[in-house]
Amino acid sequence: MSLILSIDTSTTVCSVALHRDGTLAACYELFTEKSSSGMLTTLIQHTVQHSGHQLSELDAIAVAKGPGSYTGLRIGVSTAKGLCFALDKPLLAINTLEAMVWQVNGFYPASYTLCPMLDARRMEVYCAVYNTEGHEIQPTSAQIIDEGSFADLLTQQPVVFFGNGAAKCQAVLSHQPNAIFSEQTVHPSARTVGQLAAVAYEQGQFEDVANFEPYYLKDFVGTKPKKLVV
Repeated sequence: MSLILSIDTSTTVCSVALHRDGTLAACYELFTEKSSSGMLTTLIQHTVQHSGHQLSELDAIAVAKGPGSYTGLRIGVSTAKGLCFALDKPLLAINTLEAMVWQVNGFYPASYTLCPMLDARRMEVYCAVYNTEGHEIQPTSAQIIDEGSFADLLTQQPVVFFGNGAAKCQAVLSHQPNAIFSEQTVHPSARTVGQLAAVAYEQGQFEDVANFEPYYLKDFVGTKPKKLVV
């Protein structure tokens, strides 16, 4: 038996879910153009209370560890770690891209491969490649997309690209007959983070709460402040 609270703030979509033994019990998702992580605490309270539980009843806290938005990941992981310390609960961390794959599993033939993509500015994306059973084929990486990207895979089998990084790649890769771009909008979600977290919980795949850091994948690059005109 497990009761797991899951958090995903990898993008501007902020989501919280509660799973009992891997089955979704409650979920709140907030879609905004800007980061909605400031509402995270409120979403956690609503999710737990409306499911008829209390925070003290949780068995573990799960968080999407990245890749994704630097600020979003930092807020999500900090909140998850704070709950773990306050409630004395273990921490589970799930790859954001892997959780996205579980949103589209079952929609495509077994001969296809799945490539979740998150926008990383300009023509760069965070991506990975999985088969339809959720097993990793190519590891998570940051890639600059051009006409030769994924050529080795696309000559062998259909590849489904999805996520908020896929749309900007469509014009570059659509010349490939095996390149398929999902019409379904797929955002990272605590719903599938919780599914994978339930498996990780049973396998005892807990993180070191004190030392755990988000999977940023690459260093944060801030923008230079604009000069003040007087």
